[in-house]
Amino acid sequence: MTGGANPEAVKVVVRCRPLNSKEKADGRAQIVDMDTKSGQVSLRNPAADSSEAPKTFTFDAAYDANCTQEQIYEQSAKPIVNSCMQGYNGTIFAYGQTGTGKSHTMTGQPGEQAGIIPRSFAHIFEGVEGSSDTQWMVRASFLEIYNEEVRDLLSKDPKNKLDVKEHKESGVYVKGLNAFVVKSVPELQNVLAVGDKNRSTGATMMNQDSSRSHSIFSITIEGMDKNAAANSEGHIRVGKLNLVDLAGSERQSKTGATGDRLKEATKINLSLSALGNVISALVDGKSGHIPYRDSKLTRLLQDSLGGNTKTVMVANMGPADWNYDETLSTLRYANRAKNIKNKPRINEDPKDAMLREFQDEIK
Repeated sequence: MTGGANPEAVKVVVRCRPLNSKEKADGRAQIVDMDTKSGQVSLRNPAADSSEAPKTFTFDAAYDANCTQEQIYEQSAKPIVNSCMQGYNGTIFAYGQTGTGKSHTMTGQPGEQAGIIPRSFAHIFEGVEGSSDTQWMVRASFLEIYNEEVRDLLSKDPKNKLDVKEHKESGVYVKGLNAFVVKSVPELQNVLAVGDKNRSTGATMMNQDSSRSHSIFSITIEGMDKNAAANSEGHIRVGKLNLVDLAGSERQSKTGATGDRLKEATKINLSLSALGNVISALVDGKSGHIPYRDSKLTRLLQDSLGGNTKTVMVANMGPADWNYDETLSTLRYANRAKNIKNKPRINEDPKDAMLREFQDEIK
C-alpha cells in the first residue's frame, strides 16, 4: 500500500569551487559569478567580445567558494534525509566535470569538511535515537559502476560483476548485493570506509585522485510504530536514501588519459551521455520512450529520475576560464534537470520489509 503521490520537480543546486593553486599559478581568470541570495549563476565567455552579456541560469540554490559543507547539508540535503525517515525514497547526486569537487561535496574529510554522506549518518541516528515510540532497522549497501560493470564494494571479491534485475513491485535492483544491518554511526562509517578502499580511482592531469567509477551508497531505513508492532498489521514504512558520487565528465586532451584511463573515460562519458539523454527525454515530453536501459547508471537511477523518489542534484563546477565549455555544459545539463517531475510517495508495508522478519531478533 502506498500514500498518494503529487508530482514534484527535481531540485537542482550548483556549487563552484575556488580557483586551485595550479589555476592561480597559471594566471587563470575567474569567469563564474554567483548570486547566492537569488540562486543565479553568470558565466562569461573568455573568448567573446567584452560587450557580450554573460549567460545566466537560475537554480534552487547557488553555493560559491565561501559556502561551508554544513550549509550545503543543512539547506539542500537534510530535507531529503528527513523525508527518508518518513518512508520516502530520496536521492542526492553530484554531477560535474572531473576535478570540480564532487567527491568533496559527497564525502569530504572528517570534521568540519565532512560531506553529505557522513553528515547523513549522524542525522539518521539522531532520528532513530530520538524517537522511542518507533522500532527501526537501518541497512547499508555500497556499489560502484566501473567500465559498465556493477561491483559490490562490500564484497570479499569487489571485482566480481553483478547483474541488474527488475522486480514487478520493488523495481530495479542488483542481484547478490550485500546489505549490512547497522546500529550506530561508527558502524555506518565503517561500511563507508571499507567500500571506499575498494573503489576505483586513478591519477589524471586534472585530478590526482580521480574517481574512475560512479558509486551509489544506499541506506534503507525501516520504521514501525512500537505500539502497533505487537499487532501483525502494524504499518512499516521503508525509506531508501541513495547517495551518488558520479565520475567526472572529461576531455582526453585535458586529462592526458591513455590506456586504462582512456578506456575508463570513454565508458564514463558514455554513461553520462545516457544520463543526459534520459533527462532530455523526460523533459521534452514528446517521447513515450525513456532510454533508461542505455546504461547501468540510468537503470539504477530510474526511480530517481521521473519515478517514486525525492531527488536533489548538486552540479559542481570550476571557476576558471580554461573550463568555459565544460562549465557551460554542466550548467545546461543542470538547467534541464530542473524540469524533471518525480512522483514521490511514502512506501508503506512493502512485501520485502525485513523489520517484521527480524522483530524477534531485535527484541
